[in-house]
Amino acid sequence: MSDAPSGESRPEETATAEVPALLLRMIPESADSIAELYDRPAETVVRAEDTWKRLYRLLAECFSTPVLMPELESGTPDTELLGRCWDFVERLVAHPSELVSGAIAFEVLEQLLNAEGLVEAAWPHMRDRTRKATLRMLDGYDVRLPGINRR
Repeated sequence: MSDAPSGESRPEETATAEVPALLLRMIPESADSIAELYDRPAETVVRAEDTWKRLYRLLAECFSTPVLMPELESGTPDTELLGRCWDFVERLVAHPSELVSGAIAFEVLEQLLNAEGLVEAAWPHMRDRTRKATLRMLDGYDVRLPGINRR
């Protein structure tokens, strides 16, 4: 029996230790940042047993800062890349591990509040679970955005 509410399917669950490999597989654009951060080839890094233990840093320095945020700030964003980015976030935003879901909340969703217009730029590309988490975050910070959580 599923613990998901009726009518809502759960995403394919990724083991916490597999999150770095998932990042590299779904967002190969993160490879250079991963290799630079760890001074080893990205493929080697994501297979290391302890890479997941620094998930906050991995997401910040290899996903949000070098890949996602610049794309959201671009005048001509790569919609295919943004789709893959938000598919990655969607798989992890409701993860049962607080390490994973917390890292996504802090290093991805909350980073959207760092510059005006990022939430609005991201919104059309987000999936259902990510939108729900973003709305909770916006409500928690009492941020109101026209067309998203303010009518």
